[in-house]
Amino acid sequence: MKKIAALLLTLMLTAMLAGCNLAESSAGSAEKGYIGLSMPTKSSERWVADGSNMRKLFEEKGYKTDLQYAEDVVENQISQIENMITKGVDVIVIAAVDGNTLTDVIGKAHDQGIKVIAYDRLIRNTPYLSYYSTFDNFKVGVLQASYIEEKLGLKEGKGPFNIELFGGSPDDNNAYFFYDGAISVLQPYLDSGKLVVRSKQTTMAQIATLRWDGSLAQSRMDNLLSAYYSSDNLDAVLSPYDGISIGILSSLKGIGYGSSSKPLPVITGQDAELASIKSIVAGQQTQTVFKDTRKLAQQTVSMTESVLKGEQAEVNDTKSYDNGVMVVPAYLLDPVSVDIDNVQEEIVDQDYYTKEEIGLK
Repeated sequence: MKKIAALLLTLMLTAMLAGCNLAESSAGSAEKGYIGLSMPTKSSERWVADGSNMRKLFEEKGYKTDLQYAEDVVENQISQIENMITKGVDVIVIAAVDGNTLTDVIGKAHDQGIKVIAYDRLIRNTPYLSYYSTFDNFKVGVLQASYIEEKLGLKEGKGPFNIELFGGSPDDNNAYFFYDGAISVLQPYLDSGKLVVRSKQTTMAQIATLRWDGSLAQSRMDNLLSAYYSSDNLDAVLSPYDGISIGILSSLKGIGYGSSSKPLPVITGQDAELASIKSIVAGQQTQTVFKDTRKLAQQTVSMTESVLKGEQAEVNDTKSYDNGVMVVPAYLLDPVSVDIDNVQEEIVDQDYYTKEEIGLK
């Protein structure tokens, strides 16, 4: 009995010590900083990666985190941010569902002394942003359009070619940067007639895809093909995002594109999502723009630490991103164009996906 009593006492003391250590660890995390991470949706794998990468980096450095996904519902995101404010976070990193709708809730965060960093999507109409971390979004559009220019031989005077344009979500400020970058390359060929948009839908208002929804893109592509390409083939599609590209591909394959007599058009994309990289390896989607979210997470964590220390964060752009109230100091990372020729170097060798995952032999 004495042995049993001694054993029980030892177990109780061990549990108490473990509890103390856990409490000290938790207190240490809270003391270093409490970070809210507000992401738009889990429906896109890139946002899942963004959230996971940041949470991992923050927690490795001893910060406490609260990661929330709004599932592309503005009201959800506002409620989640309000909850973070109530919990007493020190900094909130926000990738907005709709960058035009967060003015009031960011004002509430400011009133509580909470700093806000915009992540990849600019938040508009607020003076209370500390920084903006993103990629060079104008360059993304340039890379997509330059790829079309190269593959069609437009610089060499080839053409005319039929092209259709797709845009991103009209509530995402980045969509306009992608579009402007692409049009800066394509406009001379549209003007000269070397590129022909048979639908005549060329403005962002005409080509936008709400919430970057691939099913909406597929439906619009169905309509374009039916109305304008019953007798003529489509040679290229400017697509700003991989989810949209996959929807476009489904529409094209549904009416016979992809055969030897009816080859698929050049199709661009963005984000190097697994489905699209596999599609590129399989010879369907032609290109994507790789934005390494691991690097963006690292940059954002660095910015956040500077904010918590009351220091100036590293930025490389103080002119481009006017949110209607202020020019937000930003750090822009470089995107990379990826196709079948460099997928090994840019994707596999960077340990983003394995050869097995993407079907590369």
